[in-house]
Amino acid sequence: MRSAVRRMGNSSGVIIPKPLLREIGAKAGDDVDMSVEGGRLVITPVPTKPRATWADDARRLAEDGDDALVWPEFGNADDDTLTW
Repeated sequence: MRSAVRRMGNSSGVIIPKPLLREIGAKAGDDVDMSVEGGRLVITPVPTKPRATWADDARRLAEDGDDALVWPEFGNADDDTLTW
């Protein structure tokens, strides 16, 4: 698939078609790492940490008083030993 290098302000860029992004597991707005290997530009998606914001979210819920169990009788035995 061919594309053109385009001027974007003081830089240059290439439009990456959606099917190619999908193939590497990325989408518009995702962070990527770029490197040059063997004269080729290699773009690799940066893995996300799914639980990265959980501690902040839990703190906000507690501050808002919205942290009660939905099903109180189904709490986990080790809940009080969890650390963030």
